[in-house]
Amino acid sequence: MANYYCEYCGSKFSSVSSLTAGNCLRHPNGSNKGKHKLYEGSEKSKYVCKYCGGKFSTISSMTAGNCLRHPNGSNKGRHSPAL
Repeated sequence: MANYYCEYCGSKFSSVSSLTAGNCLRHPNGSNKGKHKLYEGSEKSKYVCKYCGGKFSTISSMTAGNCLRHPNGSNKGRHSPAL
């Protein structure tokens, strides 16, 4: 059975429909101000931030912190997983 992850918060779901049904606590517009977004990459042992190159063991741990090289400015957005 495949797992589906939210790109914004790293939450794991068993189907795309269950993922896209709920609001995301780490949505870029604010907590619960938008739906989860499907991470379209594959499951990996390490995830790399597409902005700074930082390595994390889960998408959830990655998106918990702000990124120094975020396009909106230093610490003005969260790390984001590269595909």
